[in-house]
Amino acid sequence: MSIRSAIEAGRFAVTSEVGPPKGSDVSEMLETAETLRDRVDALNVTDNQAAVMRLCTLAACVHLKQRGLDPVLQITCRDRNRLGVQSDLLGAASFGISDVLALTGDHVVVGDHPQAKAVFDLESVQLLEVIRSLNAGTDLAGNELHGTPEFFPGAVVTPDAEPLMPQMAKFEKKVRAGAKYFQTQAVYNAESFQRFMGYAREFDVKVLAGIVVLRSAGMARFMNKNIPGISVPDSIIRQLDAAEDPVETGIQIAARFIDDVRDACDGVHIMAIGAEHLVPRILDAAKL
Repeated sequence: MSIRSAIEAGRFAVTSEVGPPKGSDVSEMLETAETLRDRVDALNVTDNQAAVMRLCTLAACVHLKQRGLDPVLQITCRDRNRLGVQSDLLGAASFGISDVLALTGDHVVVGDHPQAKAVFDLESVQLLEVIRSLNAGTDLAGNELHGTPEFFPGAVVTPDAEPLMPQMAKFEKKVRAGAKYFQTQAVYNAESFQRFMGYAREFDVKVLAGIVVLRSAGMARFMNKNIPGISVPDSIIRQLDAAEDPVETGIQIAARFIDDVRDACDGVHIMAIGAEHLVPRILDAAKL
């Protein structure tokens, strides 16, 4: 299985993600990945998520690939110039890793090395154009490649962004730059997500609804306050506040959301953020 095969077959795709370790010991990451084997179509491997330094995403993807799992290489523009981006992409292709997710990346000021110099030589639309160029057999400078990759590029979108129109303009640019599918930022309001999908359906591109698994009311409030583009409704926060078992309630909230949007989109991307063992329980509750 892979995200490409699921999307090209027209199946309802299910993806999740794993974070590389902060260190060289990958055993816990691999154990986490094994809990999701045969339950998801692919596993995103995050790239210094939230600008926190970790094992490189390419090495982590290789570890997963060698164990017969299907990784999606997340690649950001924050830490690499155009030479580094192309080099890492070709490195991935040399290991048979072709599913990629193009991201601009969180700024370094939010991470654990705020004194680092951010690169941002490119941004996500330009990164998609780089991928398209490599797929066509040339680098960004027009030089011919010896061995042509076959990347299946994805991108991200934030359906609850305020204001929304700049986000939609960039969505359209990403489609034109070659994105085959989108994974959204976490969404919790099925009605507003379906309105977004009414716009997205004007384009020949697949959309996976993003879900961050809520484990407490405090977590929901933190996300509302600190993460742009995420809006957890007050009704959900009240449910979590009143719950005897907030984790179980968070599982049911995620499963209900999947039920509510299943007919509107092409799949779901479940982000458990350190609690990946909950993902199979969500899939069971949603009958996936």
